[in-house]
Amino acid sequence: MTGHPLPPVTGKSHAWPLLLPAIAAWACALVLLGCSARIGTAVALAAALGAVAVAWHTRSLPGRRDGRCTSRPAAWRGVILATLVCAAAASGSVAFRVHAVTTGPVAELAAANAFVTAQIVLTDDPRRRSSQNIPFAPDSYVTPATLTIIRTAEARQAVNVPVTVFSSGAAWARLLPSQHLEVTGRLAMPTAGDLVAAVLLVRGPPRVLTPPSELQTAAGALRSGLRSAADVLPPDQRGLLPGLVVGDVSRMDPQVTADFKEAGLSHLNAVSGANLAIVAGAMLALSRLFGFPLPVRAVLAALSMLAFAVVARPSPSVLRALLMGLAAAVALGTGRARDGFAALSATVLLLVLFVPELARSYGFALSVAATAGILLLAPRWRDRLSAAQQEENDAGAAGRRQAGSRSRVRLPRWLAEAIAVPAAAQVAVTPVLVLMSGQLTPVALIANLLVAPAVAPATLLGFGAALVAPVWLEGARCLVVPAGYAVGWIITVARWSVGLPYATVPWPGGLPGLALLALAVAAGILILRRRAWRAIVLTAAGAALVAVLVIRPIATPWPPKGWLMVMCDVGQGDGIVVAAGPGRGVVVDTGPDPVAMDRCLRGLGVDDVPLLVLTHPHADHVGGLPGVLRDRRVGAVVVSPQRAMARASARVSGTLEGRRIPEWTVSPGTRWTFGPSEVTVLAPDPASGEVTGQGEGSAINNSSVVLHVRWRSGSVLLSGDLETEAQKEVLRRSAVRADILKIPHHGSNRQSPAFLEAVGARAALISVGTDNDYGHPAPSTLALLRRLGAAVYRTDHSGDIAVVEREDGMAVVSRGRAS
Repeated sequence: MTGHPLPPVTGKSHAWPLLLPAIAAWACALVLLGCSARIGTAVALAAALGAVAVAWHTRSLPGRRDGRCTSRPAAWRGVILATLVCAAAASGSVAFRVHAVTTGPVAELAAANAFVTAQIVLTDDPRRRSSQNIPFAPDSYVTPATLTIIRTAEARQAVNVPVTVFSSGAAWARLLPSQHLEVTGRLAMPTAGDLVAAVLLVRGPPRVLTPPSELQTAAGALRSGLRSAADVLPPDQRGLLPGLVVGDVSRMDPQVTADFKEAGLSHLNAVSGANLAIVAGAMLALSRLFGFPLPVRAVLAALSMLAFAVVARPSPSVLRALLMGLAAAVALGTGRARDGFAALSATVLLLVLFVPELARSYGFALSVAATAGILLLAPRWRDRLSAAQQEENDAGAAGRRQAGSRSRVRLPRWLAEAIAVPAAAQVAVTPVLVLMSGQLTPVALIANLLVAPAVAPATLLGFGAALVAPVWLEGARCLVVPAGYAVGWIITVARWSVGLPYATVPWPGGLPGLALLALAVAAGILILRRRAWRAIVLTAAGAALVAVLVIRPIATPWPPKGWLMVMCDVGQGDGIVVAAGPGRGVVVDTGPDPVAMDRCLRGLGVDDVPLLVLTHPHADHVGGLPGVLRDRRVGAVVVSPQRAMARASARVSGTLEGRRIPEWTVSPGTRWTFGPSEVTVLAPDPASGEVTGQGEGSAINNSSVVLHVRWRSGSVLLSGDLETEAQKEVLRRSAVRADILKIPHHGSNRQSPAFLEAVGARAALISVGTDNDYGHPAPSTLALLRRLGAAVYRTDHSGDIAVVEREDGMAVVSRGRAS
């Protein structure tokens, strides 16, 4: 993103002498970060010797005068020399850093997994980690830090090496960079390629030794003030606004995060050039208002950008934007011309030399690629879309060009620029996205165009609220309210975008995907250069777009008409929705992922949940609870009367109590009617005593709430995660038959053949994750179902699975997986 109009296309740039050295330095750092210090040293020496050789052999070549290049060959020899020197410097920098973190006492203790007491200095904010697989677990954090003192049973040593700290507990959320802490924990080896000496796995709370520095205290006050002011907004907006302004994503709604990722809007939460441009522009306007001379205004703009970088924290995109902004401030103060691409090349070169670990950062690569696309492609595309280029042509050449262009539709310059900037950025980052995630995001261009008018107002108002909040919280809240409307629009666009067909398109990842993308681009360029071929391709593309957006939704709508139940594709877990009338659904379990569960309910149009049943408190059945509660009314929640897993059960109860949702335990025979569905509880019986099984996990599975759902056209048995013992108990208590059976425990091998045969189901539904580590569903279970004549439907093969009502009974309809 840029915060100022695009420069004109001049055809001249001083970037090329800097571009090759920057690329060479980046490539050397990228390759050598995973190698030993010896290899890095060898490459550095080789590049240095090459530079010496080039300098020696070109010392007396023609084309040089007074040390200046006066011919093109001499200029390119200078570029080659600079490239070799920068490659040598980058290789040496990496070798030095690798040697520093792989030798010494910390590396030795990490190799031995030693238990230590350590003193550390935080170098960034603790970042909360996702606990999707362990819902309701204590909040866990990962924090970059510098290890200064280690103490073992044998010795106490002073060191100074970077480490990555993994910890848990609410105390970490309040810590700030620059604080000194004492912690106890175990050292472990870091991931290969990470320039840290060890991973420190902390046990227990930290002991705070010093408060944060005054600078970090002020920065923390601005960030926390903005969070406090944003409390007046709805939950999704209050989480996004701090991320948009200062990159604080600590309260981001998981669903909003997922929508942003799929819609190509994640860059809005990464503080970059747009944010710095707003800050510097405001400072320049104020300083000009006070009549300061140009050099003073440039210095004040540079100081404001430095201060903002402290508040926003030095992420890869912030560092890139900061150095480019400082280069622009220097150019402004000295009155020299600004060359954006030269500044970008110099920025990449400096960062790779002094912070070589950025070479492996996808965030840094995305930031650089987007900026390069905006600088190189956007001005040309803007001029081609608008009439600007024709107005600048001289009178002699204008006649023929204007005659040929009258048939073209010319856009206003501001609209052409609004289209060109996100389009150029998206095209430039696509190769990085293919390497990173193996998918294309066609909807990103539309989404970015729609949110662009709301980004600047939200950022300006939010930044103003951050400045005002520490001294006047109510005034800050007055600024936050209109910012909330802008943020709400951005969230709405993201939600709409991901609902479009083929918002994301699967694509091979890694180098094969990148090669395939290059071939596709080359073929597209060749085709589009010919007018006849271009017409054919555009016609075919238009027809395909109509088929995807119009015909396909009509031919294969989702949810299918007359749906009675949907088994959501939530991965390795259960998430089931039973029809309860228009816009209403009874939810049975929530899967492990709030995002997946919320998306399934949104797709079904369910915004009212009269009853939620949590069969048992395992993570794969209750982890998605926040997704069900998001923007929905929940009437009551039924839980198992067998209160296993006390901590998880208590956290569920606390969540429900905080939202004033009643929590019930019910006995077998309890019955409800919701719309077309009659729901009856079959098990467990609270009077039967403690359930048993092969270990604690099996006992919890056997405590699952079992439901029988009946419609006028048939019935289904929802059996939770029952294992063999509980299946036999249910069979002993009642003769249960159903047309469709939700296979217990994701099709594990702990099935009772007598139970499956007694149910007599014609269709078996299995909710299971792709390539899961448990081997579900078990081959023995699938073979047993085939012998019983049941048709098997699996979410890992078919995606969402719906039970629908037909004239002759019921049918099972699969949605199909996107990839």
